[in-house]
Amino acid sequence: MTSVVPVPGRLSEAVPVQDGAGAFDAPGRVRRVAPPRTHWTSHYLPRVVAADLLAVAVSVVLAYAVRFGDVSTTSGQESLLLLVVPVIWFSALVASRAYERRFMGLGSEEFGRVARASILTLAIVATTSWAFDLEIARGYVLVALPLGALLLLAFRYLTRQWLHRQREQGLHMQTLLVAGHHEGVLATVRQVQRARYHGMAVAGVCLPAAQGGRRGDEAFVLTQLAEMGVPVLGELRDVAEISVRAGVDAVAVLPTAETDGPFLRRLGWALEDTHADLFVAPAVTEVVGPRVAIRPVCGLPLMHLERPELTGVRRIAKGTVDVAVAALALLLLSPVIALIALAVKLDSRGPVFFRQERIGMEGRTFTMLKFRSMVVDAEARLRELVGSSEGNAVLFKMKHDPRITRVGRLLRRLSLDELPQLFNVLVGQMSLVGPRPPLAREVAVYGHDVRRRLMVKPGLTGLWQINGRSDLDWDESVRLDLRYVENWSFAFDFMIMWKTVGAVLRSRGAY
Repeated sequence: MTSVVPVPGRLSEAVPVQDGAGAFDAPGRVRRVAPPRTHWTSHYLPRVVAADLLAVAVSVVLAYAVRFGDVSTTSGQESLLLLVVPVIWFSALVASRAYERRFMGLGSEEFGRVARASILTLAIVATTSWAFDLEIARGYVLVALPLGALLLLAFRYLTRQWLHRQREQGLHMQTLLVAGHHEGVLATVRQVQRARYHGMAVAGVCLPAAQGGRRGDEAFVLTQLAEMGVPVLGELRDVAEISVRAGVDAVAVLPTAETDGPFLRRLGWALEDTHADLFVAPAVTEVVGPRVAIRPVCGLPLMHLERPELTGVRRIAKGTVDVAVAALALLLLSPVIALIALAVKLDSRGPVFFRQERIGMEGRTFTMLKFRSMVVDAEARLRELVGSSEGNAVLFKMKHDPRITRVGRLLRRLSLDELPQLFNVLVGQMSLVGPRPPLAREVAVYGHDVRRRLMVKPGLTGLWQINGRSDLDWDESVRLDLRYVENWSFAFDFMIMWKTVGAVLRSRGAY
């Protein structure tokens, strides 16, 4: 008998499922049920390679034109630069694994590998020039390599944006089967659906077998999954057979007592003859990046979690960068700040700046500055509007707050009301990137875990800024802040600042 399992990620097809155990021909081996699909990288990789070659070619030709003049008159050793440097650069990209499938389309690792390839190219050119006593014009190198690195990063970013737009339309997606306990599965499904640009579409879930009826929380999870259009395809113990039968592209296994080493080993065997990826979520999903490493201990592959870098030289370096960037930004933006101040003053009566007590690092109180975007009696009128709050359980938020002035609405939409916080950064009370600066009444109800937010300076922007701002519920905003505290790095800060530009332009959650 044949039944049909709908697969949401495959927008126009369903997967036939054969009843019985026919998918397994022998222990640990699988008979393929459905032909493998073309992986999304087969469409994406050629675009990336073409963009990289274009970036390198443009930088090399422009640098040559700047240093030597007309490209059409090339001759001798100089002309070799037009041929040799692109070959070295592309080889460096390959050697740096900048085209590996697992690094493409997501995260900062792809950009880091492109940057390292550019540095490697510079090192190779410099070493070759010195070793063979070649007279390579330094002016050419100083133009070609920095320009090429910038173009490579820019073109990679543009191709990634193209991929994200394609995925928003349901293209280049991978179907995902999620296996684990009810609460973890629901949280994972929500995150996958929220971050659709990552290219995953949940085809279904596998949950533990019901024992003695459903508990209230389990029934709630099933209701939520049904509302999201995610089917329960079977029990947790059957995930190997279900993943093969449904023909999914990836399986995500969450940490449970049932999903132990033997379970994962058998699942890996079951997926060997398929093209499905296997993802195993560790119990420390909020700790990522360079802090996590697999190290052999007494013959066992154990996960080592390094201490978060919250003190010492790195904190001093972060503070120095904050002050330098804030000073430069205030200098460059001073005309804009002056114009905004004038607009606020002319729009409504009251002061230009709004001052509010916030809690900073280690629980120290400071006065945070913002451009005033509300009427002067906004705090007094708050009591009348409490019942209309659209924010989270702790903070009052209202999309069409009647207390906001005309100029204030524009400032909030573009986040320009927060520019005065650069003064807070300049005097060391805030950082450019960090958790959201909390109010005293918020800190008063902090639990032990949440108080870790106070181990670093609050930020002008942060993960909360680029993930929805006022649209986030309290638990989600706390989770993002704690994730930042646990995983801080300069690369992380740079990624957040880069994404802040897009978040501000989209105005998502800005009210």
